[in-house]
Amino acid sequence: MTTATAPLTRTGAAAAAAGTATVEIHCPQGWVAVCTLDDLIPGRGVAALLPDGTQAALFVDRAGQPYAIANRDPFTGAQVLSRGLTGSADGRPFVASPLLKQRFDLASGSCLDDPSVSVPAYRVRTGSGERAH
Repeated sequence: MTTATAPLTRTGAAAAAAGTATVEIHCPQGWVAVCTLDDLIPGRGVAALLPDGTQAALFVDRAGQPYAIANRDPFTGAQVLSRGLTGSADGRPFVASPLLKQRFDLASGSCLDDPSVSVPAYRVRTGSGERAH
């Protein structure tokens, strides 16, 4: 598992000079730089430790759009969603928990297999603008 404490790599001027966009997550403490877009690989998640001690699972799709949800699987309590398999259902990107395989919408955090369950979804922005969810 890759875990990043903010920031993982180059941010600000260093990222701009390298030609990479910084990925930031909006959490209760404000916008937190986590990594660069180049650090993310489609189909693979990255866990990030946020300032309040919670973890986020960060993903990017093949179009380069980043997503962030809580890393904690609500069915087991384990911090594992960043290690799940990604896919899409009805055009909605999701990650399937590596433990019990429930699927979570990467944009909203809702569980596709149990509508009564969800995980927090974070707003994400890059140097090219904010991803709305």
